[in-house]
Amino acid sequence: MQNKSKLIEKSHKRSEGYGVNKDINHSKIILKNDELKKVLEINKELIEISKPYIDNVFEAVEDKDFIITLTDNNGCILYIKGAEEIKDELEKLNLIVGAYMDEKNIGTNAMAVAISEDRCIQITAKEHYISIFQSLTCSAAPIHNSKGEIIGTLNLTGKSNMKHPHTLGLVIFGVTAIENELFRIKTNFILNQTYNYMKTVIENVDKGIIIIDTHGIIININELGLKILEKKNNNLINEDINYIIPNFQNIVDRISNNNEIIKREIKLNHDSKYKTEVTLKGIKHNEKVIGIVAILTKVKENDKKTDFTGAVFTFNDIIGESHAIKNVITNCKVIANSPSTVLIQGESGTGKEVLAQSIHNYSIRKNNKFVAINCGAIPANIIESELFGYEDGTFTGGKKGGRIGKIELANGGTLFLDEIGDMPLDMQVKLLRVLQEGRVTRLGGSKEISVDMRVIAATNRNLKKEIKEGTFREDLYYRLCVIPIKLPPLRERKGDIRMLIEYFLGMKSMKLEKEIPDISNDLINKLLSYNWPGNIRQLENCIENIVNLNGELSSEILDDSDDINKDLFNISSNNNEVISKSIVEENFNLEDIEKEAIINAIKYNNYNVTKTAKSLGVSRNTLYLKIKKYNIEIKN
Repeated sequence: MQNKSKLIEKSHKRSEGYGVNKDINHSKIILKNDELKKVLEINKELIEISKPYIDNVFEAVEDKDFIITLTDNNGCILYIKGAEEIKDELEKLNLIVGAYMDEKNIGTNAMAVAISEDRCIQITAKEHYISIFQSLTCSAAPIHNSKGEIIGTLNLTGKSNMKHPHTLGLVIFGVTAIENELFRIKTNFILNQTYNYMKTVIENVDKGIIIIDTHGIIININELGLKILEKKNNNLINEDINYIIPNFQNIVDRISNNNEIIKREIKLNHDSKYKTEVTLKGIKHNEKVIGIVAILTKVKENDKKTDFTGAVFTFNDIIGESHAIKNVITNCKVIANSPSTVLIQGESGTGKEVLAQSIHNYSIRKNNKFVAINCGAIPANIIESELFGYEDGTFTGGKKGGRIGKIELANGGTLFLDEIGDMPLDMQVKLLRVLQEGRVTRLGGSKEISVDMRVIAATNRNLKKEIKEGTFREDLYYRLCVIPIKLPPLRERKGDIRMLIEYFLGMKSMKLEKEIPDISNDLINKLLSYNWPGNIRQLENCIENIVNLNGELSSEILDDSDDINKDLFNISSNNNEVISKSIVEENFNLEDIEKEAIINAIKYNNYNVTKTAKSLGVSRNTLYLKIKKYNIEIKN
């Protein structure tokens, strides 16, 4: 790359060759009236897109003795932003809308060189060609369209004694933001054109189709897609797909980097008998992934014609960044492929089955069945037939031909025994025998059937206490507890509560077809301070109540009589003491906390600045200032 002095020298020679007089006080061409209107109309999109980012740059320049100018690719000034005093002063130098700032018309300046050399540059004092500009400093960068063509420049101009390297950095920041927005709009146009081109076909296929941009925003969806997602109208357009397909950015990265076709299973309603298979493919433009098409297929869970395994969730669906939950996920990934039995212990509502499904889907058994049985929800007199199955004629009114049991069904896959602590003692003996011998015999039969399955059990009970009381067999406990996993309650994951609140707000708003409500800081603080005895399940129901009531919370929704909690609206001083103590022990710095909060919010909102600013409760301008202050990197 040529050094700056060489570039300036070349530009001066070109200016001289164009016959530019060093003593002129205005550009050779200054458009007015109809000619100016025509140019402004041609560049209308560039102007409108650039204005918000020009405002951001202007706010970031602490000194108001600067103006920001936007030009087209020919150097014609399209828009000027600045304090009235400096604008008036620079108007005397004919730096006005309609003036051409290219080398042919006014000689060497930052805007002209940025266009001629296609690079960002800062030009100060006598580096300018004409005399009247030699009291100024200018920093400019070219703006490109999606094809890489120059369509304009952004320039920051002030007095020469105010030269500073950071002004060029601010201009580059503004140009990057403008180019990203231009690319996003172009991408969305292409995605919509793609959808419209295929619309006749899309509306007549037996699949739901969603077109999504790379930021996770839904661009379009067909009628069947709305029906599968149980939506009555197109209010999903411009909504975030993360509330339907969590961790979407991870999917975009995998498709972009590896050209993968990704399949996921989602369950939109935990009480539904249906699951939805989602196939995700990339949409490319100029060899770059600019969007994702999601193909939805709704099927019954027990439909044997499908490839559904019975496990919907993966580790990506577990919301949280706290050390406690990250440690659990890390350990579970390590043991996922082990054939040893796992015992997940945790309070009700902590997500034990979600974790069990995630282990299954991370293991080599993921393409085989995940079979779940709730040992506490099935009557004692039929749990044996559920687990072991039965032969034809065993029971009056039994299924003709007999029935396969859950253990056989899980052969090659995973058997999840939820609420194992509620299993009757006589069944515990029979289960232990199956686990030890790897064989099962159907009720009413004599043939032993070999089974190869991974067993994951879960309980919210203290099984060691149950053993002492004689309600749980000690030998079965040690057979199950080869790999113990302790799933922490929500009160030990305080740092995850805000993330879960935001996730459930989006998910419930989409489910209820309502706008995400504004919640008062007072209510947010109370939600963050509450101990949540019912854990994630209780929090989810609480947020659904809030969405239904447009940001308010029913006073009866939380139990104020729970022994381990104080009422949401009467937080105990003990909690505040614990919080204060933890802050002192960790020696948090307020600026560090703010920086971390901004980084986490940016990642959570998939690098969407507008959504990040909204979730943090600040303006976009304030957020940009904070990003600049803490030198936080924003993905393009």
